Order: sequence, then C-alpha cells, then structure tokens
Amino acid sequence: MVAYVVLGNFTDQGVRNVKDSPKRAEAFKEMAKTFGVTVKEIVWTQGRYDVVTVLEAPDEAAAMSLSLSLSALGNVRTETLRAFSAADMTKIVGKML
Repeated sequence: MVAYVVLGNFTDQGVRNVKDSPKRAEAFKEMAKTFGVTVKEIVWTQGRYDVVTVLEAPDEAAAMSLSLSLSALGNVRTETLRAFSAADMTKIVGKML
C-alpha cells in the first residue's frame, strides 16, 4: 500500500455547506473503499488548510481516481503528498551513496 497525506481547502460551495462536512467525510470514506483506498484519518484544521486526510492506496492510479472523483463533487480542492514511513525511509536512505 502507498501512503498519502491529503491537504484540503473548502471551495466556496464547500464553505456554504460546511455544516454537512462531517457527513461528506463519511461519504468520502465509503467512496474511497470503491477504489480500494483506506482512509486512516480525517481531521479538520485551522490555518492554511481546512482538512487533512491520511490514506493508504493500492497504487498511484487508485489515489488519483479517488482524488479526481472527490474534486468533481466541488466541495474541496486538494493537494496530495506521497508519504513515507520510518521503515520506508530507512530503506531509502540505505540506498544512498
């Protein structure tokens, strides 16, 4: 599985309907399952981003399909970051020259 951190900002539409945000988060978790993606955590944040999500996907294509499907709903715009665990980083730096 490939890990990702997804940073999200509400669109104007998303802010107008912000009271539905917790329900939309649950719907997002169900949508993710259809792509084989597991949502590990969703938190609402103050500051530059409105929502931060941690997920695991079987591959990049699944993560991209989920991201595009979410964006098409019009409530949030996202920035997706590939994430590496400590074990991943140990392997990566072990290959350094």
